[in-house]
Amino acid sequence: MRYVFKVGTSTLIRESGLPDLRTLDRLARVLSDMRSAGNEIVLVSSGAIGVGTKKLGMASRPTELRYKQAAAAVGQCELMHLYDKSFSEYGQTVAQILLTDEDVENELGRENLARTFDSLLELGVIPVVNENDSVSSAEIETGHLKTLGDNDSLSAVVAGFCGADRLVIMTDIDGLYDGNPKDPASRLITRVDNVTSELYSYVGGEASKWGTGGMASKIKAAEYATARGIDTYVISGANMDAIYDIADGKSVGTLFTAGGKKHD
Repeated sequence: MRYVFKVGTSTLIRESGLPDLRTLDRLARVLSDMRSAGNEIVLVSSGAIGVGTKKLGMASRPTELRYKQAAAAVGQCELMHLYDKSFSEYGQTVAQILLTDEDVENELGRENLARTFDSLLELGVIPVVNENDSVSSAEIETGHLKTLGDNDSLSAVVAGFCGADRLVIMTDIDGLYDGNPKDPASRLITRVDNVTSELYSYVGGEASKWGTGGMASKIKAAEYATARGIDTYVISGANMDAIYDIADGKSVGTLFTAGGKKHD
């Protein structure tokens, strides 16, 4: 089974802006165990700007594009250091892949990337993917979103061209609710067979303090992936062991069921 996992800034970064090392270790442990069980694993990771912001001593996420790109460059080094250290503890090798819109907008680029992913996965490596924010402003420059736009979209695009069977998007809530998740009257939607405009009406575009995404971007990513035959889950990153439940076919978070032609 080939999985693409996306972990968001809200899961990886504490309110202080420092990496959540316990969460990183749990993520590495579970994904390494999944890899050891014979699954192929790709990890799409946010958090570079958040980590870089803190390491550079900035009080909050920068607003000026050049400082965002500087923070991304610093933070990406730190993130990969943490991932390499964490996954190595469980006997796994990771590789870094940084993408821009230009890498995925043409067919030849996607084919080249697919071959790279196939080779890494065949060798038992876990690719760690992020948008190359230090040179690309597609995500971080508000108002100029393109193909990728955010790492939810990136995870869906990666799942598509690398032929994933499942996409799992981890966030800071249990899944998609039919209202404000903080409202006790709101209900968790456990299964979505068709993405409709009504689903988007349930959510706002809010992002976390250190990140850019929101639930609307996760619905959009699920819509893209399921149209290509990829089951997509939105789950809470607070319980990494739920990944085992997904592998066992149990109900976890919100499942967006696949439709359309697989790996189109």
